[in-house]
Amino acid sequence: MNHHASAPELCPAPPCEGWSARPAPCPRALISSVLPGEAGPAEPPPSRSLPRLPAEDRGRAVPCRAMAAPCYLGWDFSTQQLKVIAIDEQLRVIYEDNVHFDKDLPEFKTQGGVYIHSDRLTVTSPVLMWVKQHGSVYWKKGSIQILKDASSELPLHQSVKGCFSVRNSPIWMDSSTASQCRALEKALGGAQHLARVTGSRAYERFTGNQIAKIYSQNPEVYKQTERISLVSSFAASLFLGAYAPIDYSDGSGMNLLQIWEKAWSKPCLDACAPGLEERLGCPVPSHSVLGPISPYYSQRYGFNPDCKIVAFTGDNPASLAGMRLQEGDIAISLGTSDTLFLWIQEPTPALEGHILCNPVDSQTYMALLCFKNGSLMRERIRDECASGSWDEFSKALSSTVAGNSGNLGFYFDVMEITPEAVGIHRFNRDNQKVSRFPKEVEIRALIEGQFMAKRIHAEKLGYKVLPRTRILATGGASHNKKILQVLSDVFNAPVFTIDTANSACLGSAYRAIHGLVAERNVSLADVVKLAPEPRLAVTPTPGAEELYRPLLKRYAELEQKVIYNSASSCLVK
Repeated sequence: MNHHASAPELCPAPPCEGWSARPAPCPRALISSVLPGEAGPAEPPPSRSLPRLPAEDRGRAVPCRAMAAPCYLGWDFSTQQLKVIAIDEQLRVIYEDNVHFDKDLPEFKTQGGVYIHSDRLTVTSPVLMWVKQHGSVYWKKGSIQILKDASSELPLHQSVKGCFSVRNSPIWMDSSTASQCRALEKALGGAQHLARVTGSRAYERFTGNQIAKIYSQNPEVYKQTERISLVSSFAASLFLGAYAPIDYSDGSGMNLLQIWEKAWSKPCLDACAPGLEERLGCPVPSHSVLGPISPYYSQRYGFNPDCKIVAFTGDNPASLAGMRLQEGDIAISLGTSDTLFLWIQEPTPALEGHILCNPVDSQTYMALLCFKNGSLMRERIRDECASGSWDEFSKALSSTVAGNSGNLGFYFDVMEITPEAVGIHRFNRDNQKVSRFPKEVEIRALIEGQFMAKRIHAEKLGYKVLPRTRILATGGASHNKKILQVLSDVFNAPVFTIDTANSACLGSAYRAIHGLVAERNVSLADVVKLAPEPRLAVTPTPGAEELYRPLLKRYAELEQKVIYNSASSCLVK
């Protein structure tokens, strides 16, 4: 999707993830340039945390006090803030900071980093502030020269303020393009065919549909636009002093890129707007070195002129790099929504989930699945069945047998994304619907059901559990070993835990290093060998695969019933 940036020798990447700096100037000079930043690794080694720049020093050069040794910068442009992290050649975090848009840039008058328009569907963000997920930036004709000739005597935002044909950019929270989505799917012969081509069915937040809306409503504005960037390539452009190309991974979250050929789909482009291909430029591999840093940064902030910019990418691809996923691995974030990241060799795109080009191995893919009923659902069942106590919840989980004696449940307090269903649905071992379970059975049915759904939908996208598969668990529920044991048993794979508070930003810095050596066929895994290893939490119980395989088949069949009946059986408890 669209969001990140990283930099080694100054290399960029997501929400912008990805760029590197080598030898780096004072970290403060980096942070006070253009946009802001912060970040942090999994279990960072002791780091030199430099004091935060006083407000009066931001936006101008500060004498370099720190490193002459090579360092690598990762940037994370998220919805509410900009983070930056610097690591050295041993992957140690030596600097981190952030800029919170509402608090640190009050002149833009945003709330939560965005403007929500009166229709409650259109959500935008001011380009000059900015960095955003699934965002797009529209450059006016002639902007390339302004970018190239920016005066180091001026703050960058003053130089580029006249460059944008759309002042407030649509972002990932925008849901005002339903008609454009329907038109795109129709033009491609249906949602499934669009997913086969681009990795996803049409989504309102995806950039192709946002472009179609702008062209439809403001054709003159579109005509004045010579280049369209994602937030990731926009941020890279600022550091490059030229239009940066869109990378394969972030580009595959637009409903425009043919994920197999790694080229723009002409039918998709034609369905969105005329002359779109020249406005997007040619996409590039995510590890591409785009060129040296703009002279603006050397002159104003003391960057080494040899500092390289590596292609920026989206936040989810950057997180895959930050968590150091390898072939066959799964990362599961157990939060308000549960999210799965998968490394896939041979994906089968479906109506649910997303297939993206892998940011660290352009011959493979990553998949993304989101489940809306996550921690809030678990907490409600905890409150109802375990007196609000996680200890009691865990004891109840341990008191029931794996497989729950054949009892299965579907727990969707809110309309689920994967699958599209709502309500509470319980089935006994004979597949008969029942109105309630004993409390301890309810708890196991919830946890087993959530994890079986994740495995079923991952396998629908082409994922295969391999002998070397690792599950990397993060989020609140990853601290509960009884829950992790069920996860391990359902997937028949060991579960490790990692700290991913800043995985996208850290992944950007890793990608910055990787970008400098990727052309020599060095893998990201080789680059990050010195990084802290995840901690083994649990291993699968012997016999788990034999137990859960038939249950998974039953669960998938019952899920089809639930989808069909979810409207009529909504909220049956």
